[in-house]
Amino acid sequence: MSDDKATLTMGGESYDFPVFKGTQGPDVVDIRKLYAQTGKFTFDPGFTSTASCESALTFIDGDEGILLHRGYNIEQLSEQSSFMEVSYLLLNGELPSKAELDDFSYTISRHTMLHEQLATFYKGFRRDAHPMAIMCGVVGALSAFYHDSTDIADPEHRKISSHRLIAKMPTIAAMAYKYSIGQPFLYPDNDLSYTGNFLRMTFGVPAENYEVNPVIERAMDRIFILHADHEQNASTSTVRLAGSSGANPFACIAAGIACLWGPAHGGANEAALNMLREIGTPDRIPHYIERAKDKNDPFRLMGFGHRVYKNYDPRATVMRKTVREIMAELKVNDPVFEVALQLEEMALNDPYFIEKKLFPNVDFYSGIILSAIGFPTEMFTVLFALSRTVGWVAQWNEMISDPAQKIGRPRQLYTGPTARDYVPLTAR
Repeated sequence: MSDDKATLTMGGESYDFPVFKGTQGPDVVDIRKLYAQTGKFTFDPGFTSTASCESALTFIDGDEGILLHRGYNIEQLSEQSSFMEVSYLLLNGELPSKAELDDFSYTISRHTMLHEQLATFYKGFRRDAHPMAIMCGVVGALSAFYHDSTDIADPEHRKISSHRLIAKMPTIAAMAYKYSIGQPFLYPDNDLSYTGNFLRMTFGVPAENYEVNPVIERAMDRIFILHADHEQNASTSTVRLAGSSGANPFACIAAGIACLWGPAHGGANEAALNMLREIGTPDRIPHYIERAKDKNDPFRLMGFGHRVYKNYDPRATVMRKTVREIMAELKVNDPVFEVALQLEEMALNDPYFIEKKLFPNVDFYSGIILSAIGFPTEMFTVLFALSRTVGWVAQWNEMISDPAQKIGRPRQLYTGPTARDYVPLTAR
């Protein structure tokens, strides 16, 4: 906390509030005692100007296009690190030594199996159930199978449940996919990497020996890294809010998954891919760009711009390179890819998009990559949830460990009727 004070004047009275300084980012006015001192609330729909917590995990500077995990630049992490290494970093605060990383990876690999009765649980869903519906249900049900690690006051319980969630999410996701297409589940292979294991469980079949393509494995690992955490977004805030009540970690992550399912949050890459398919061929791009500029036309360029980033999304830089690697490796001849490349070039050189800072974001590219690898669009948000689980878990652990944490209780601006007397039914 700095020596600065913020002064609020209302009705001839002045009130001073402390100002906190973070290591990076804007200063924060501490208004926790605002209501007690003034009898007033702040009004901030969407909490876009409210810091709901103190966190040392992730920093975003939207104006400069910067994303840091524990101080490390996302471009460096995605190029030089692995998802397991980033997971360790988010959970523990520092990059691991080789011995620490080996031990952490081994621990995660020993938690990848699901309780056998959970396979029966899947059969309770319709065959055409959305994979996110299955994931919500199965993750929530984990607390019924692993209740030996749900004491949130016990650091060891928190650690075990964190490891279980990170380890089991690929298995849960792969089983959701297999169930939807009528193929048998594959048990995890702990000799493979975290990402390689997931690819095998998703695309392998018992009758064949599945070989993990290292280019695809690396691309998926990058996607997992780029989606691992993103500060206090809607789903992360949901996890924290659920956790503030003392709910068990499995229930909290299930709540985050449910929030992520919303098309305004986790479905953006699917929307971007559908837009590219609607455009169809490169010669139709100018028509759609003109439609995007027309305020009276409902068409919007999906995958461009970002709620936080007012500059280029730093994750998109990595994805742009990865798209080209995947297309070259798989020898994809897809008009959607050509549409994406030309649309990107035209938008980046169009004064309208430059002025409004509508640059391609991570969702613009990730949907193309996932589709090329073979994932159906309904799996896109599932993969987002898989990778974001480590961020949710790290945020949940940070919140539980904070002695200043209180149960979340937002206030409101009430605009309904004032107090009135009940009118008997016969008099209405």
